[in-house]
Amino acid sequence: MSTINHLVDTLPLPWLDMLALAWFAASWSGYVWYADYRNALRPTLRGQTNYFIREWITRMVERDNRMVDVNVMRNLTRSSQFFASTTMLILGALVALMGYAEKAAGVLAELPFAQRVTERVWEFKILLLVMIFVYAFFKFSWSIRQFGLCSILTGATRKPPPDPAQYATHIDRVTLIVEFANGNFNSGLRAYYFGVAALSWFLHPVLMIAVTLGVVYVLHQREFRSRTLQALLGV
Repeated sequence: MSTINHLVDTLPLPWLDMLALAWFAASWSGYVWYADYRNALRPTLRGQTNYFIREWITRMVERDNRMVDVNVMRNLTRSSQFFASTTMLILGALVALMGYAEKAAGVLAELPFAQRVTERVWEFKILLLVMIFVYAFFKFSWSIRQFGLCSILTGATRKPPPDPAQYATHIDRVTLIVEFANGNFNSGLRAYYFGVAALSWFLHPVLMIAVTLGVVYVLHQREFRSRTLQALLGV
């Protein structure tokens, strides 16, 4: 019994917080694996989007005037830029919060349903949010770079030849890069969803477990069972 107590005392976090953190990490990584695996087996929101991306690029190479395609690419880039800049603001706020960890923990502890924690545990929770949004920033910024490369490839596309099949390699190239950019943007958005689950950890680890499960459910419904997916499938 004393050995078990000693092991519990040496943990960097209370055992319930460790359990919630492990559940959070397993849920996020498990859902990413599941979504990528199912994407190859049955229609998904991302899979159908990729299908229409190829259709778009195929139509793009057939046009003489590609201003419509340039505007579409610009709008996609702006979406990534918006989230990248917003992520930087969030990171700045989190870093500033690190300096007021003790005061913020004291204010939150006054809530009747909130868990009372030490300053060290509070800082660990803030650090988790920082890591999540750093990950999101890298995903969004890489998405911006990839959309920029697609814009260059759009500008480098030659006039339509008599046989559109001559564009097959170019269509594959542009389509893949747009799909990569879209995938990184999607990963950044997922980080925001799981950031909400990590935010609930400030109140209680049990709440974090419940909210994480809720986030996985919402993501699954939107990517695999949403009306938007049915519309893309023509159902």
